[in-house]
Amino acid sequence: MMSLGFVDTLMVGRLGAEALAGVALGNTLFFFLAIVSIGMVNAVAPMVSQAFGAGDHEAVERTVYQGFVVGFLLALPCTLILWNLGPFLRAIGQNPETVALTQGYLRAIVWGFLPFLWFAALRSFVEGISKPLPVTIITMIGVGVNILANYVLMYGKWGFPELGIVGTGWASTIVYWFLFGILLAFSRLARPFREFRLFRNRGRFDKPYFKELVRIGWPMGISHGVEAGLFSVTALLVGLLGTASLAAHQIALQCAAYTFMVPMGIGIASSVRVGQETGKGQAEAARRAGFVGIGLAILFMMVAAILFWVIPRQIIGLYIDTSAMENQEVVGIAVVLLGVAAVFQVFDGAQVAAAGALRGLKDTRIPMIISVISYWVIGLSVGLLVGFTLDGGAVGLWWGLVVGLGVAAILLSYRFWKISSRSFSYEATQREGLSDTNSLNQADLSLE
Repeated sequence: MMSLGFVDTLMVGRLGAEALAGVALGNTLFFFLAIVSIGMVNAVAPMVSQAFGAGDHEAVERTVYQGFVVGFLLALPCTLILWNLGPFLRAIGQNPETVALTQGYLRAIVWGFLPFLWFAALRSFVEGISKPLPVTIITMIGVGVNILANYVLMYGKWGFPELGIVGTGWASTIVYWFLFGILLAFSRLARPFREFRLFRNRGRFDKPYFKELVRIGWPMGISHGVEAGLFSVTALLVGLLGTASLAAHQIALQCAAYTFMVPMGIGIASSVRVGQETGKGQAEAARRAGFVGIGLAILFMMVAAILFWVIPRQIIGLYIDTSAMENQEVVGIAVVLLGVAAVFQVFDGAQVAAAGALRGLKDTRIPMIISVISYWVIGLSVGLLVGFTLDGGAVGLWWGLVVGLGVAAILLSYRFWKISSRSFSYEATQREGLSDTNSLNQADLSLE
């Protein structure tokens, strides 16, 4: 999924700096809303995994269908916002030429927002029953479709008009509909997915399951937005320090983002495994699955951290010429940032795996509060203090990220240890959750 944006950036770069700036701005806006919305739709995963573990096929079917309903209701306002962002961007001082390009791009890609969310709902379903491989294969094919669609629509090949940056937006829309359509067909026709009649209740608004999805999902969406927002604000603050600092920040962040995909996947697996064991009523197995996930994430990130420490210049050389004199300032800052990134990598892996394990228990509200406090109250404050007050520059701002992620990792891991030590059953979480109360006794879930 990250490769889709990477391919767009590479191919749009051939159109010039202005086109690249337009896509960069449009992507930032599109994916911020998409990340928050997907956070809510991803509530399908813990509900499906618990129901699947309990052998409750009807609950799986009702959950997935209401996931489509939630996706549709989220796509409506987000589509309207993205369609009409031009005046707002001009009002806050963005370059009018860049805004014009961004608006054209957004009005093309916006038609892919709904299938993007529906694909996320189906992906949560197949992951929730421990069959994620089809999604991986379909997404890899989608990258090829994206390259082909960009080539045809951006550059006007095979009789199509040359649409430039707008063609990139339409290519993304085509890819999102392709991903959703193929996964939908697969889930309807292939075993074991076809055993679940996902659209048996089509056209039906299922209030209990809808409310449970929203109850679990809205804190997940806020948590995603809070974390993404911290990195966005950090990038803006680094930009105040100069071009070299911003370029080094971008290189180090890209490295960290790619390695982060592994513990993120482990976190998703932890959510599924914890949810399934909870559905079976196996509290000890659920606890073990969660801590195995946290341990695996930390282990992988320690390996990544060692690479960041030992061969930073070789890693930076993937992005820029490290021997060029004009790049030496960027390289020097990036080397230091990769050293800091090595530290926060370990904390980042732990927090995403712990958050995934908690989602398997349908615990999302307190983790949301932990995210807000860790990232925005503690992490950002430390970053501003060290980066600006103590003249630590970009490195100081990154130490703020380390502290924020470290606090989140400790608190989320402690919370999972705290609540996973108590016995609970799928029937209890289902009964209490669908009656719009907390999935577990709130007194037991208090952070104390």
